[in-house]
Amino acid sequence: MGITTDITLHDLSFDQLCDTLAAAGVSRSHGGALFKVLHDELDIAPGKRDELSPPLLRWLNSGDVPPIALPEVVDEIASEDGFTRKFLLRLADGHEVESVLMGFKGRFTACLSTQVGCAMGCVFCATGQMGFRRNLTVGEIVTQAYHVEREVRRLHGERLRNLVMMGMGEPLHNFDATTGALEILTDRRGLGVGATRVTISTVGHVPGIRQLAVYPQPFQLAVSLHGTTDDEREVLVPVNRKWPLAEVLSACRDYSKQKNQRVLIAWTLIGGVNDDPKQAQRLADLLEGMSVHVNLIPLNPTEDFEGSAPEPERVDAFQQVLKNANIPSTVRQRRGIDVAAGCGQLRSKG
Repeated sequence: MGITTDITLHDLSFDQLCDTLAAAGVSRSHGGALFKVLHDELDIAPGKRDELSPPLLRWLNSGDVPPIALPEVVDEIASEDGFTRKFLLRLADGHEVESVLMGFKGRFTACLSTQVGCAMGCVFCATGQMGFRRNLTVGEIVTQAYHVEREVRRLHGERLRNLVMMGMGEPLHNFDATTGALEILTDRRGLGVGATRVTISTVGHVPGIRQLAVYPQPFQLAVSLHGTTDDEREVLVPVNRKWPLAEVLSACRDYSKQKNQRVLIAWTLIGGVNDDPKQAQRLADLLEGMSVHVNLIPLNPTEDFEGSAPEPERVDAFQQVLKNANIPSTVRQRRGIDVAAGCGQLRSKG
């Protein structure tokens, strides 16, 4: 009798894969070879690999194996910059998500989605404007990464160096699937991206930040603020009503101490809204004594938000205030804007 669950082979960690083999009467010792084929060589037809052991091949070609479910590539758009590509991927139930390949020679990054839509409702974010549809599974996150990895190998002859959970959705709102996927993607027996090269971005999901603080992997945390008071922030980030600014900052301080890591602070600069030097000074005051690095992100355009990016001199003035306060910062380079692959621009109809 065949498998009737929705579990796919890409949902299974190394230990889970070995357990699955053992339950089927196949030695756990064959798990390493199969994991390598699936997660390093990215083979979608492991049952055709003659070099695998006969017991393993018999199981792979039986009717009792979790399936391989790959997303369908609906669309692919390349940016004029030559290093950014956006992929629209259709999942098994018809929902669609977007993933992005971005980078430079020798430093390629996959931006992955963790949900279809998003429940956080940030007004300037195209995904937030969609509303929430559902969480992605471990396998749906993993296979996104593998599609991007195949493209890096095909186009550039290289491999992914970094993963950022900054695509569609709030990763900490889908904590178990996000971390489960990252356990597979950072496993050295497979793709093997270093855990310190993984960034999880959150709009300020306080319970998730605290859960991540005690999680054993040293993933990088990025937290979006965008306002220096609750009144300012709630206009842009409605979920601030649930997790006010003081709670978010307290969770960030505790995370930094627990992990002995700096926290990345994301600040989307919107002209005439949160780009004033006085706001920069208030931000510096809020972050005083914290181990942080501020990423300043000039607003990327979306259909349903009328705001615009500040003039370059306003961006410079904002950053100078942070510099004067000894708060390290970087103005995020705008990549893939011509194909709506920039920060806050990912959206689908699914």
